[in-house]
Amino acid sequence: MIKVSNEQAFQEQVSQPTLTIAVFKASWCKDCHYIEPFMPAVEEAYAGRITFIELDRDEVPDLCEQLNILGIPSFIAFRGGQELVRFVSKLRKTREEIEEFLGRAIEVSDALKS
Repeated sequence: MIKVSNEQAFQEQVSQPTLTIAVFKASWCKDCHYIEPFMPAVEEAYAGRITFIELDRDEVPDLCEQLNILGIPSFIAFRGGQELVRFVSKLRKTREEIEEFLGRAIEVSDALKS
């Protein structure tokens, strides 16, 4: 996962013509730590189709406010600078739920290409 710590780097990443998933986390977030063990395998499963970036919400508070990031971890799919779909909930996210979201993000991205 590419670590992004400022808004300029975030804009550069999400403006790419490829599908980018921004994962907003925080060091103090228990649910963020819960997903850490399986996220490398998830990233590997989607290699070549999705670029993953990670942001610590405490490092980019203004960006989080602009994007209305309230719960963490939050997953937002972007392509060409446009938000496609997001996965945000107060509940702990399972690997299956994250992979369902990634599948949906790919579908939306592919639909917009045609």
